[in-house]
Amino acid sequence: MLNGDFFVDKHAFTVKTENGSDSAFYRRKVKIFARPAVDNYNEGVVVTDVTKNEVFKMKYQKTKEVLNQLVADLSQMAMVIHQTHWYMRGTNFLKLHPLMDEFMDEINAQLDVISERLITLDGEPFSTLREMADHTGIKDEKGTFGKGTPERLATLVKDYRYLEELYQKGIEVSDEEKDYSTQDIFIGFKTEIEKKIWMIQAELNEAPEIDA
Repeated sequence: MLNGDFFVDKHAFTVKTENGSDSAFYRRKVKIFARPAVDNYNEGVVVTDVTKNEVFKMKYQKTKEVLNQLVADLSQMAMVIHQTHWYMRGTNFLKLHPLMDEFMDEINAQLDVISERLITLDGEPFSTLREMADHTGIKDEKGTFGKGTPERLATLVKDYRYLEELYQKGIEVSDEEKDYSTQDIFIGFKTEIEKKIWMIQAELNEAPEIDA
């Protein structure tokens, strides 16, 4: 950057227009961000008056998508654990009922860190019940006392495995985009999720079956 100018070559942005035209994309960017601009779409474009914030918004797009997906899914996971906590009956109730409080606390702590990391990257986390419901990949089921504890725990394992896979995706895309700080967060939380899978599987007298 020299005197506030940015040089944008044809490899700088990967987003395309609907018709696949790179040059149209650059024209739109120049119209939004630059006054004046030099039209030279083969060699590049000199863009002026581009703030650091506007450029930063374009970084880490895949990582931010995973972060926001986690916002929706962790919010839904907290509700699934709440439902398990509220509707649990039978063997091991006195042990498992308070344990669900610990599980909820951990999920809510992850949600807070993930949301704040997304904001740090200039993202906008989902923040309404409608957004969570529209975007979560975790199934929503009506609560019932008809389910036994083993079935409820098996549901938790299934949903924890989903989160494990999503964290793994986050690890991969953040590595691709060289956002190593976010990658560290993904790795740490994936490890916590794997431990939860092991603990619940052990309660069900089954092996962890972690595909690390």
